Amino acid sequence: MARGYNLLFILVTFLVLVAAVAAQGNIGSSRGGGPGGQRPRVGFYGNRCRNVESIVASVVRRHVQSNPANAPGILRMHFHDCFVRGCDGSVLIAGNNTERTAGPNRSLRGFEAIEEAKTRLESECPGIVSCADILTLAARDAVVLTGGQGWRVPLGRLDGRISQASDVILPGPNDAVDKQKRDFSAKTLNTLDLVTLVGGHTIGTAGCGLVRGRFFNFNGTGQPDPSIDPTFVPLVQARCPQNGDAAARVDLDAGSAGRFDTSFLSNVRTRRVVLQSDLVLWNDPETRTIIERLLGLRRPSLRFGAEFGNSMVKMSLIEVKTGSDGEIRRVCSAIN
Repeated sequence: MARGYNLLFILVTFLVLVAAVAAQGNIGSSRGGGPGGQRPRVGFYGNRCRNVESIVASVVRRHVQSNPANAPGILRMHFHDCFVRGCDGSVLIAGNNTERTAGPNRSLRGFEAIEEAKTRLESECPGIVSCADILTLAARDAVVLTGGQGWRVPLGRLDGRISQASDVILPGPNDAVDKQKRDFSAKTLNTLDLVTLVGGHTIGTAGCGLVRGRFFNFNGTGQPDPSIDPTFVPLVQARCPQNGDAAARVDLDAGSAGRFDTSFLSNVRTRRVVLQSDLVLWNDPETRTIIERLLGLRRPSLRFGAEFGNSMVKMSLIEVKTGSDGEIRRVCSAIN
């Protein structure tokens, strides 16, 4: 009898310990970073917020339908978020001297879509889904809505508590290839990621004030940049007159700015792009080879849609906040 009692006691003790460990794991998971601050994973929210992806997708779809510029805006916002303090939704925080107020971020758009998705999710599963995850999902949905290929999004990021304009140092529109490679490498992204993610310029626009110097007075010569296709120059000059509105917009992908495809890469090849940082990718042997592979002009070829998804997943895991490093914001525009 004593032996049987001892065995029963041991079994009960074991079951209690297992239950305690499981409960601790659930507590960690509810905070967004998983037990021990584990990395994001596909299916992270499970039954705790079963409809998270469909809710975000429906909100993004409505905002893109009402204003197509929201698609490239959200994609660009995600990039700007991840390259400053990691993918933690810090670009979403409003207020004086936050990241949103920095020069490169003043033209970002799509904030309303992220905030609406957060409101919907707080109603369905309060305190569960981070704004960082919402922005990551929304970027994928923006690509799909413009004809691009989707990908599975790892989830489980936490929201950052710091957002400072002084931290916003991003790759620039006039950067040389070597500078771009260094900037991407510093974020654990390789040259294939660089070329593929720049391929996201297949949707969206740039401000005339940012680009027209190359088309009228390149490096103080009084002439357009000679490396640009000369038949392309008058088209951009007409869209962005020398003394015209600096805030006017010009397509990054001439002829296909609303469609997520390889047209932009073809335009890099034929030197019909408006940003200097895009054009120079054709001058570097390594980046040129990648462009040719993505266009199917060199073997082994690469599938742009699949590679873009792979690179977006890598980017979305830059310096993510987990465990005690972050929080689940109640609203995306303010820390708790």
